[in-house]
Amino acid sequence: MTAIASTLTTTDELRNRARVALTACGVGALDGPVQARSPITGEALFGVPGADADAVRTAIANAKTAFETWRTVPAPVRGALVKRLGELLTEHKADLAELVTIEAGKIPSEALGEVQEMIDICDFAVGLSRQLDGRTMPSERPGHRLMETWHPLGVVGVISAFNFPVAVWSWNTAIALVCGDTVVWKPSELTSLTALASAALLDRAARECGAPEHLNAVVVTDAETAQVLVDSPDVALVSATGSERMGAAVAPRVAARFGRALLELGGNNAAVVAPSADLELAARGIVFSAAGTAGQRCTTMRRLIVHEDVADALVERLTGIYASLRIGDPYADDTLVGPLINEAGVEAMQRALAQAVEDGGEVLVGGARREGLYVEPAIVRMPAQTKIVQTETFAPILYVLTYRELDEAVALHNDVPQGLSSSIFTTDQREAERFLVASDCGIVNVNIGTSGAEIGGAFGGEKTTGGGRESGSDAWRAYMRRATNTINYSDELPLAQGVTFT
Repeated sequence: MTAIASTLTTTDELRNRARVALTACGVGALDGPVQARSPITGEALFGVPGADADAVRTAIANAKTAFETWRTVPAPVRGALVKRLGELLTEHKADLAELVTIEAGKIPSEALGEVQEMIDICDFAVGLSRQLDGRTMPSERPGHRLMETWHPLGVVGVISAFNFPVAVWSWNTAIALVCGDTVVWKPSELTSLTALASAALLDRAARECGAPEHLNAVVVTDAETAQVLVDSPDVALVSATGSERMGAAVAPRVAARFGRALLELGGNNAAVVAPSADLELAARGIVFSAAGTAGQRCTTMRRLIVHEDVADALVERLTGIYASLRIGDPYADDTLVGPLINEAGVEAMQRALAQAVEDGGEVLVGGARREGLYVEPAIVRMPAQTKIVQTETFAPILYVLTYRELDEAVALHNDVPQGLSSSIFTTDQREAERFLVASDCGIVNVNIGTSGAEIGGAFGGEKTTGGGRESGSDAWRAYMRRATNTINYSDELPLAQGVTFT
């Protein structure tokens, strides 16, 4: 029986913790129709001001005005603002992490890790502010130079999800700001407090650096009202993180007005475990990827494709670990798995497990619902990759499938609509290299799990994951526009391709 950590923290205690953290970050008194809740107790904490359609339009108009000034500020000077933001995030790391735990239900170490991502991306963006480089290409015409330059894009609309309530905003905002853009942020209504605290710190950094007002605006609103942000021709880029259903609604609306969309959507991530794998290493990587954050990461491992020769040994090891996972109040010292975000998440998990059993699966461990929004992470042995296995359920369910040949494992791995993150556990270099080429995901790992990406690499996936890239590498290009320049420094006017026109 999986150990259940008792709920220790009351709603009043959560409210007091949140108020202290909000005040430290510069957020004043709260009042409004949007209810900020905590999955730890399932109860409301505060009423938060909401934004109607006119408020969203005003935020966009203000951001557009600010952009006209911000775009002319030299990129290294823009980087100084992000540097100051990173310093404030470091100073208030514990405060923001407190709010992440309260609103998203993450255990404190994961919450602190998320805020560290914010700090890390600020460091990355500060360096990037001196490296927004184009290139020079040889011209076929004498006395001519051919080059490309990059310019600020405009207003960036950021739509973020509850599971990473601050990190995703920071990925977008730190990069957008050094690129010369402004931001209008629609956070998840489930995590409005973290959004208000993050925005307050950025506003403070802007004041201290003498930056224009309205570089970043938070609009706490519902999906219907957020369509104003999606449809506005004054929003150059919509960066949306969430479900595939959300992305399928957002992308056509942005495309209809010839805007840009950066989508980070679902992930039905899998690990292949080869016969040569270090099973102890694999087990550790699998458990965190599958059960960490209560299975509510876009990179959560949801499928385990194990070679027949080692399947029984690995499954036995995993079920033993799962049986001892400590579930409950994130503030309890021994908790490893906190709550699901809401009742809908719990119900989705129960429906998925029932369907898996109907499809011939066997629940080996976990799956039970506990008091409140707490569930036991489950491992389900499946005879085949049925429709429910091909469907992402945002909960801690790990489906186990077996294979005989690597080509079979790759086929199983790729046979889902999503293409975010993948991994293989093997000590055979040939197998590792083959998988790096064959996986159809945007993230492909060897001997680590599917979750826990670093900010230095571009983050994103293929297929119904949306094709977007955020965070590191050259993801900055999504936030700028490219211009190709031809400069004639000769006394002649030759045409390209040898064309004559006299």
